[in-house]
Amino acid sequence: MSAVEITWRQRGACNGLDPAVFFPDSEESADEAKAICHICPVRLSCLEHALATRERDGVWGGTTERERRRIIRQRRRSA
Repeated sequence: MSAVEITWRQRGACNGLDPAVFFPDSEESADEAKAICHICPVRLSCLEHALATRERDGVWGGTTERERRRIIRQRRRSA
């Protein structure tokens, strides 16, 4: 893990919270995590990390796995 990665992770609004919030049982149960992400100062860094590493589980950067797959597809189409 690089120093830059540690920095954004430490600054995340999720830092110190129960990780279970960010790994809901279903896409529909992700509202609490998304609300926390919405106010997070490093939301975009988190999202870009999740897209780059193809995170499969959890809410990252305010997005669910399904939403991240959609972003990846859209980026491929516009590339």
